[in-house]
This record gives sequence, C-alpha cells and structure tokens, in this order.
Amino acid sequence: MNLLFLNSARGWGGNEQWTFLAAHSLSRDHGVYFAYRKETVGDRFRVPKFRFPFRHEFDLATLCGLVKVIRQHRVDVLVPTKRKDYVLAGIAARFCGIKNVLRLGIVRELKKNLINRLIYGRLCDGMIVNAKSIKRTLLESDFMKSEKIRVIYNGVDWREIEKKAEEFVAWVKPCPFTVVSLGELSERKGHDLLLNSFACFLRQSSGFQKCGIVLIGEGTQRDRLEKISQDLHVEKHVHFLGFQDNPFPYIKQCDVFVSASKNEGISNAVLEAMVLGLPVISTNAGGMEECFVNGENGHLVGDGDVRQLAEVLLTLYRDPQKRKQLGSAGRKRVIQTFSTERMAEEILNFCTELFR
Repeated sequence: MNLLFLNSARGWGGNEQWTFLAAHSLSRDHGVYFAYRKETVGDRFRVPKFRFPFRHEFDLATLCGLVKVIRQHRVDVLVPTKRKDYVLAGIAARFCGIKNVLRLGIVRELKKNLINRLIYGRLCDGMIVNAKSIKRTLLESDFMKSEKIRVIYNGVDWREIEKKAEEFVAWVKPCPFTVVSLGELSERKGHDLLLNSFACFLRQSSGFQKCGIVLIGEGTQRDRLEKISQDLHVEKHVHFLGFQDNPFPYIKQCDVFVSASKNEGISNAVLEAMVLGLPVISTNAGGMEECFVNGENGHLVGDGDVRQLAEVLLTLYRDPQKRKQLGSAGRKRVIQTFSTERMAEEILNFCTELFR
C-alpha cells in the first residue's frame, strides 16, 4: 500500500511528531510519502517528500501538486493531519478515486454546518483518532458514522527516546526537587494552572528553597506566564528553557512531569516522560484517562483544580519511593500499549479495511 501524509503546519508539535512516527514506521514495508508546507517540518522527514504552499483550503497550486504526486507514485490513501489539509486531501482523493483518512488528535466538537458536513461527511472515508473520548464527541454530530472512526493510540519509539536521553547537555536541574513540563506555551496547554498549583504547593512544602519548575517550549503565552510567575512571587523558582530540539536529557534529570492541558487526545509528551521513568501528573483532559490507572502508574487531576494538583505534587515531593514506583509502572504501561509498531499495524489494517 502507498500512503501520502499531509501536514501544513508552520512549526513542530505533537501533531507533526505523530505524522513523523507513523510515516517512518509504515515506510519500512510500504510506500510512504510526505507533503508539507514549511522546511522546519519537512527537513526532519526521511521519506520522499514534496513541498507545497498550502495557502488555503482550496489552493489550486497545492491541489494540482497533490494530484500529480498521487498519480506518479500510485498513492492509495491520503492521511491529512490538519484541518486545512482535510479539504485539499478530500478533493484530491475524490478526483483521483482513492481513500482519504483524516487524523484528529484532540477533542473537537463539530458544528452542524455545511463545511463540516462536506469535510467529515462527504470528503472523508475514515478517521483516525487517538482517544475514545474524541470518538464519542465526534459521534454527537449526526453526519458522523461510528464505522468510519477508528481509535488508534499514539505510538512512541521508546528505544530512540532512551538513546536521545543519554546525549550530553551542559545543564543540571536547578533544584533537588524539579517539576518539568514540555509543550507549546499556548493557552490550551494550561501552564497558568501549573504555575498557580506550583505556587500553592510551595506554600505548603517545608523545602521551599529546594523546589523548582522547568518549562520546555516556546509560544505566544511566554510573556504572560512570566508575569504570572512574578505576580505569584515564584519567579525565582520558574525556569523557562525555550524550545529544545532534544528535550529528553532535560526531562530525564527532573523528578515529576506535569501536563496541565485543557484539551488533549493522548499527549506524546506524557508518554515520552513515562518512558524515561518520571512519575506523571496530568489533567483529566480528552483521552488522558486512557493512559493511566489513577494512582498506580500516574495521577489524574481535575481540569482547573489548582488545589488538587498542588496536593499531588506535595505527596510526591514527600515520598521519593512513590515517585519511583509510579515511574516504573508508567514506563511499563507505555512499552506494552503505546509502541510505534502497534500503531503502524493498526493504521495499515484500518486503511486496508476501507477497500473491502
């Protein structure tokens, strides 16, 4: 089978990481190609790739380019991963008589309007989502059919993560007990909740000077988050590392990983931290409850619940043995359930079923 993945993103994020892992896992046994917009994304891919402008949903130059690639390489399935790509891929697939399989990685409520009926009802042959909660939300729309949606959990290359974590960085965690979070500094990622909870935790902990927090990532909310840390009088404890091409050596040195997102499917960053043996605390957003048995291999807290997150941080701060147990159980969970091999096999099986 030949597959063409599409991603019109301007920068690197979880969606792009999923595309990379899925494309390269499938490329071992199948023809896989990649259509992209920005070099910052395309340069990372090792499969045959094609750059297009992706100016808008009906961009003629991109559409013609996609049709040419489909015909030249006998592509069977398109896998668009951004909303703009859904339309372009859908039109190209209908024009060429092939399948269009959308990938959606966050919970999205679909308004009952004509454009959504076109994208998800008419131009879509199948949808890959990475959490059951996403599927449930999609099925609230009358134009979505259950048989068109397949839940396929994210895969992570745990061997590659461990290898990258061993690379040398001239950095040492700033405090004996350091909390870390990885992700774009955007409103959706909930870093304001994390900072407020961390400040609450500091007020309760006895080792005020021994605790710090590290935020890895860049985004539009950085100035606001720096102001929040100042207003909370914890700015000396908060360390912004910016974007790191290889964040794993930094994460590995830390003690607890926190994901405070307001909306997720299943977070790649959480799975990566679990591979490295860190105990994870996550808001109960999207499909995150499908990652954990709460209290056994991770902790779930309510979205927006500052006090609950602070209390879990305090518990883990006081109990190093509990941190070790959670980290070990979390790592085992990821290796068993969230492998790239399993993900690639399930994607291929779903695409194959669409031709029957």
